[in-house]
This record gives sequence, structure tokens and C-alpha cells, in this order.
Amino acid sequence: MSASNKTIAILGGTGKLGGGLAYRWCKAGLDVVIGSRSKQKAAEAAEAVAERVPGASVRAMSNENAAAEADIVVLSVPFSHQDQMLEAVRDHVQAKIVIDTTVALVPPKVWTVQLPPEGCAGVIAQEFLGDGVRVVSAFQNVAASHVNSEHHIECHVLVCGNDEDARQQVIDLADLAGMRAWHAGPIENAAAAEALTSVLISLNRHYKIPGSGIVITGDPSVP
Repeated sequence: MSASNKTIAILGGTGKLGGGLAYRWCKAGLDVVIGSRSKQKAAEAAEAVAERVPGASVRAMSNENAAAEADIVVLSVPFSHQDQMLEAVRDHVQAKIVIDTTVALVPPKVWTVQLPPEGCAGVIAQEFLGDGVRVVSAFQNVAASHVNSEHHIECHVLVCGNDEDARQQVIDLADLAGMRAWHAGPIENAAAAEALTSVLISLNRHYKIPGSGIVITGDPSVP
């Protein structure tokens, strides 16, 4: 079954990035479940997507129920909430693909690279959830404002994970959301993408850029 035929749960789907991904995947015709600790906030987020995409297949549930319902689970929460979220859904995501969008930012200096001792948030997720879960790290370097917009997204997505098939399914999902994505190696390589987020934030601050991103050049398949 391709990624386009699977149910996608977005835990933290009430936030800007999660809400934007929900909108773009619903627009592409996917079945989306928005999870939140607050049922009311989840319902409000689902209603907001349904207003933008009439006829969208979008539902609201608790994080635990959303994770249990879905084939692919997306974690879209701040780094400070990652441990709590992983603990809450670990039993519900076994044998599934988990897309971790977490960035190891440490406020207040989020423009400074401060990676955790484990290496990065992606490695933390993989080690905590275990080998029965295929963790894929992605979407860290695309501003939420772009994902929530109607315009074409020029930024590219680095996709890291230990399972190539899981990475490909995430690349397919990125394509459905209007983004170009690339196989970027094992989960440990997610440290580069997470660190790059702080660099991009620094660029945004210095040059007043409304959401800088990266583009991979040199692809021989592109004329």
C-alpha cells in the first residue's frame, strides 16, 4: 500500500507546522487524523482544515487514539515535549512509520546550535521507540508559514532514517504536500538537518527573510 492510501496521524496537529501538513495532505486527498492533548483544540484544528478543503477526510482525536488509528504517525511538537509524547504513544506506534519533525532547539537562543548528548531528536525518538518502529526525520528546514500557504514551496526537505522504504514513503508524502525531498541517509544524519534549522533562524533574523530554506543543486536529472 502506497503512502497516498494510508491514514496519517499528526500529533501536535494544532500547531503551525502540523496544521499546515494536515491542510496540504487533505488537499492531496489523504485521510488525516489530528491529535492533541486537548480534544477541543484538535476539533478546532480539524474544522479549520475542513473549511479550507471542503470534503476533506479529517478527524480529531486524542494523541493516543490518533496514533492507534493511523498507519503513519507524525510527531509535530516542541523538543521540550518530545519525551512526553513518545512515552504516551510508544505502544500505539509499534510496527509503524513515525515521522519526527522535532528540532532540538533550546530557548531562548534558538538561533544557536545546541544538539542534545544523544546526537539529535531523531536519534532520541528511534532509541526510545525501539527497532520495531521505523523513525524518519523530516520537515525541519521548511518554515511553517510556507507549509500553511497556498504558494509553491521552493525549500527542499532532507529525509533521514535507517529504513530506505520508510524514507521513500516520507518522500512521497512530501511530494504530495508540494515539496521536493531527498534521501539523506541514516537517522544519525538528522543531526545536520536539526542543526541547520538554527542556522536558518539566524539567517532569517539577520537578513529579515520570512522563512529561509535549502535547495539541493547539481541533480543531473534536472535540465
